[in-house]
Amino acid sequence: MRRVLPSVKRRMVGPFIFFDHFGPIVVPPGGDGMAVRPHPHIGLATVTYLFDGGIFHRDSLGYAQAIRPGDVNWMTAGSGIAHSERTEDAMKKSGFGMHGVQTWVALPKTHEETAPSFQHVPAGELPAWTEGGASLRLIVGSYAGRKAPTTHFSPIFYVAAEMPAAAKIQVLAEHAERGVYVSEGTVMIGDRQLGVGDLAVLTAGSPVEVLAGADGAKLMLLGGAPIDGPRHIWWNFVSSSKERIEKAKADWKEGRFAKVPGDSEFIPLPDR
Repeated sequence: MRRVLPSVKRRMVGPFIFFDHFGPIVVPPGGDGMAVRPHPHIGLATVTYLFDGGIFHRDSLGYAQAIRPGDVNWMTAGSGIAHSERTEDAMKKSGFGMHGVQTWVALPKTHEETAPSFQHVPAGELPAWTEGGASLRLIVGSYAGRKAPTTHFSPIFYVAAEMPAAAKIQVLAEHAERGVYVSEGTVMIGDRQLGVGDLAVLTAGSPVEVLAGADGAKLMLLGGAPIDGPRHIWWNFVSSSKERIEKAKADWKEGRFAKVPGDSEFIPLPDR
């Protein structure tokens, strides 16, 4: 597991406030899978994207949805939601690979308390194209004249790019803040080589060329408009208000969040 955002050097890129890259791993038949018990969120949207494997999502709205490579699960927490993320029994029985990215998108102040919701978008419904030998898929937002059907609340783009050896793409300048994350392989940006786990934050105002290395690369291109003011993070809560986070802590501790149907477990509120 690699946690790229937030970091000491960079708190956010556009509205992206949290970025976790997990895998790749191979779990043998009968091995343990993902078992993230129900836990709460406020003030954000979670975005899950897989290169390999699968996750089964359940939430307090009653949604129960498997996600597969290339699909998108977008969960708007808003005023509050609880969810769990687990590996399906059939996958644990047969063995499986797992590789993907989960991000949090901070909601603008006007939508921090919006009603929670969930949206699943299959891979086939997302804009996909080729450029310079690379395959790209728009996960969220708008980019290169394309728009994804995924819900969003402020200017944003999120693109998965798979690049064979020596493929070239340009990261367009249409968004104010832009980042390039390497999830597999290596790339060159100017005279800088980036490898797995590196996030390059690009200077605004001009397109930037990215060249894949000898083994190719998988990238996440992300960014958008800066969010409207600083955000506080405590555990799974994001808000522009420290007082709102304190209320969310109390609500979870006292059992006032809605329960996840079919999942009686939960993660207790951390001591600190």
